[in-house]
Amino acid sequence: MAATILDGRALAKSMRDELRAEIQQFTADRGTAPALAVVQVAGDAASDSYVRTINKACDAAGIAFMHHLLPGDTAQARLELTVRALSADDTIDGLLLQLPLPKGLDATGAIAQLDPRKDVDGVTPTSAGLLAQGLPCLLPNTPAGGMELLRRNGIKLAGRRAVVVGRSNIVGKPMALLLLHEHATVTIAHSRTPDLAAVVREADIVAAAVGRAGIITGEMLKPGAVVVDFGINVLDDGRMVGDVDFESAAAVAGAITPVPGGTGPVTNVMLLRNVLQAARG
Repeated sequence: MAATILDGRALAKSMRDELRAEIQQFTADRGTAPALAVVQVAGDAASDSYVRTINKACDAAGIAFMHHLLPGDTAQARLELTVRALSADDTIDGLLLQLPLPKGLDATGAIAQLDPRKDVDGVTPTSAGLLAQGLPCLLPNTPAGGMELLRRNGIKLAGRRAVVVGRSNIVGKPMALLLLHEHATVTIAHSRTPDLAAVVREADIVAAAVGRAGIITGEMLKPGAVVVDFGINVLDDGRMVGDVDFESAAAVAGAITPVPGGTGPVTNVMLLRNVLQAARG
């Protein structure tokens, strides 16, 4: 079979158009645009690229963007003071701490200074607790984007078996909870799961978020399974690939996200949507 491609670029474009209209109306009603502040510690090229992407997306959507770039040798105390001050700033609606931080800096301590009401990346313990209990909160953008791809492509989740490969706090665990809230039967697999292939083969929905290129292959999938690939891995030859071996998986799956062009573009739109949600309060 030929899998349906879950096109994140096309979905992101339509979502940006929807969001731009909502932001324009919000700005007209409040008199000021929603505002996002990003705190970044210098020294990581991938972070530089991501922040530029977010800046461009904010400009296009009508969101005010503020970039607080700290030196690479920033002390923990200064980082925490910056996050705490921005959290208390009433002119800022959303606050994003760019991760990962350089070695020697503690993300947990910095995140603890972040007001959960401005936590547009869904990383605070408060956000995680609200999500676990199924209460309204700002969702982690990457898994929320994956769910949006499933929802807008009409993929049924209730009653289906889902396997999430990966247990990170920012993708794997929240993705499992979001699937559970949609009444899927969810298993979380990880590096210590015996016979990963057997576990994955039981799934109607497979979400890969482990950070290992090609760890999921077509022979591991149930025919017709839906595959959501959150992996971003850069090979020695410069190619970007996911956690799923796309060619073999696409021959077996019913639907699959490509890398690049799948979950990534939608993730960025979900961040913008969280900024608007935070601004609405």
